[in-house]
Amino acid sequence: MIYLMQYPEKLDLAFLPTPIYPLKKLSAQYSKEIYIKRDDLTGIETSGNKIRKLEYSLAEALREGADLVITCGGIQSNHCRATAYAAARLSLKCCLLLRGNEAGEANEGNYFLDKLAGAEIVIRDPATFNGHAAELMEELAQSYRARGYHPYIIPMGASNGIGTFGYLNCMDEILQQEHAMGLCFDTIIDAVGSGGTYAGLYAGNQLRKAGKRITGFNVCDTAEQFQREIAGILQETASYLHCAPFDTSAIEIIDGYVGRGYALSRPEELAALAELARTEGVVLDPVYTGKAYFGFLHELPKGTFADSKRILFLHTGGLYGLFPKEDEFDF
Repeated sequence: MIYLMQYPEKLDLAFLPTPIYPLKKLSAQYSKEIYIKRDDLTGIETSGNKIRKLEYSLAEALREGADLVITCGGIQSNHCRATAYAAARLSLKCCLLLRGNEAGEANEGNYFLDKLAGAEIVIRDPATFNGHAAELMEELAQSYRARGYHPYIIPMGASNGIGTFGYLNCMDEILQQEHAMGLCFDTIIDAVGSGGTYAGLYAGNQLRKAGKRITGFNVCDTAEQFQREIAGILQETASYLHCAPFDTSAIEIIDGYVGRGYALSRPEELAALAELARTEGVVLDPVYTGKAYFGFLHELPKGTFADSKRILFLHTGGLYGLFPKEDEFDF
């Protein structure tokens, strides 16, 4: 049973709970029970893992009297698109700081949807953006304050102490679904792009004493960097709960599958993604779940998950990021 714990108040923006079901052909191929949790089905405009975190971040923004939200990400950011549509639903103005080059980007996918939602978009080239996103968002906030707005800044991916509660809540949901299904997952697989989803699952696992192995595959940067960032997020989360610090010694991030870099795909990654679509009828995204799935497939034969009997792969969404990659698939 799930015991009660006082989480911060949240909004109800996502379609929950999201379903869990087995990937039967993949399970037979690797002689393991492999399931998928479809967090890509949390909505359409706000689909994916981001909206779970935004339910808490935007609730805090409203409590603080914000009338405008500012966030950042890549030009095809799922998080930015979800923020734009959630803000529209809540009658909040939205400003997106995007990393990219407008002249070199097709007006499609999430970038097109951001515009459709009426978000104000500021694009900065990677050299200006990288390492300076927080500073750039604060500069934007100051300019909005001068115009009479009350801005609220959401970090990339809503990956901070308040956003992490989205996946603390998701861990509770998973445990409830296990009980209803009469099974127990020993391992949960997650793509790691900003650390908040992993941090929430990890914290929930500890708070509920669920005893699960939480394994992340980083899709950018390095495992060591994310271990530090996740530890920092967990420290923030503990401050909201007024609880003892989390034990961060079991944070597990498997490196080696970043490939060409963030949001850049290799033919073999896209081939694995296409094969899953054809065998299981599941579409992954090329930026997050596609890389994590590719890494998972390559680690299985190595024995990395030899002790894992029943594995849950978390599909965190990102369908719209596929469309700008259409020409990269070998059909």
